Amino acid sequence: METSPCTRFLSALLFSLAFTSINLISAARPATDKASTEFIRTACGTTTYPQLCFTSLAAHASVIQTNPKLLASTALSVTLATARSTSSDMSTLLKRHGLTPREVSAMRDCVEELSDSVDQLKKSMGEMSQIKSSNFGLMINDIQTWVSAALTDEDTCANGFTENAMTENVRTVVNARIVNIAHMTSNALALINSYASLHH
Repeated sequence: METSPCTRFLSALLFSLAFTSINLISAARPATDKASTEFIRTACGTTTYPQLCFTSLAAHASVIQTNPKLLASTALSVTLATARSTSSDMSTLLKRHGLTPREVSAMRDCVEELSDSVDQLKKSMGEMSQIKSSNFGLMINDIQTWVSAALTDEDTCANGFTENAMTENVRTVVNARIVNIAHMTSNALALINSYASLHH
C-alpha cells in the first residue's frame, strides 16, 4: 500500500527532529562537562593544594556537575579510597624485613592512626549522605569534626617519621604516601567548609 505524501513528509519530519535532538544532546554534553570542570577548578582554587584537588576530582566532573554538596561528597569519597589504600600500603611496609625497632614502632603507630583516619572519613561519608535542611547544622558540624580528626591522625603519623633515627629510604617512602593523603584530607575539609558556608 503506497503511503501518502503527507505521511512521508511527517515521517521525514520526525526523523529530522530525532536527529536534531541527538545532535543537541551530544553538543550539550561537552558544554556541561566543561562547566563542571571549571566549577571544580574554581572551587579547588580555595583549597591549600589546588592542583592536587583538581587532578583528584576532575575525572568525576560528570558526577559533581556544579553542585557544592556533590563536590564535597566526591572529595570525601576519593579521600577515603586513598586513605584505605595508604593504610594497606603501610600495613604491607610494616611486614618488610630490615626495619629498625624504632621504624617498626613508628609504623605500627602509623597503621593504627590511619585506621582511625579511615573510620573518621567513613563516618563523615555516612553523615554526608543523610544530610538535609532539617539536620544540616548538626550533621555538618559532625563531618567537620571527624574530617579534622582524620587530618590530625595523618599528621601524627607523618610526624613519627621525621626523626633522624629513621633511614632515609623509609622516611621517603612513608612521607610520599602520608603527605599525599594528608593534603587530600585538607582539601576535602576545605570543600566541606565551603559547602557549609553556603547554608549560614
